[in-house]
Amino acid sequence: MSDTPFDIDEAASSRARQAADPESNVGGIAADRLMSIIERIERLEEERKALGDDIKDIFSESKSAGFDVPTIKQLLRLRKKDPSEIEEQETLLDIYRRAIGM
Repeated sequence: MSDTPFDIDEAASSRARQAADPESNVGGIAADRLMSIIERIERLEEERKALGDDIKDIFSESKSAGFDVPTIKQLLRLRKKDPSEIEEQETLLDIYRRAIGM
């Protein structure tokens, strides 16, 4: 099946309308808006990866300085908690230790 001049003109006209419309719709979807969302997510994922790499570097630095990385990670977890929650955990841990003879 070959394209007639009418089919070609209509397709070109449709592309021109989409190019002129900043929120061009393709199949009922605002294609430009969708692309913007996807690109923003991709940028944030790149930033997250870079931050993760930076954090790994800091852990490596702390290890080479003689610090215990698992203990640092535990301190980071504790700093995110409420002081009352930490106290409750420590109390339970102490009770459990005594229960098993530690």
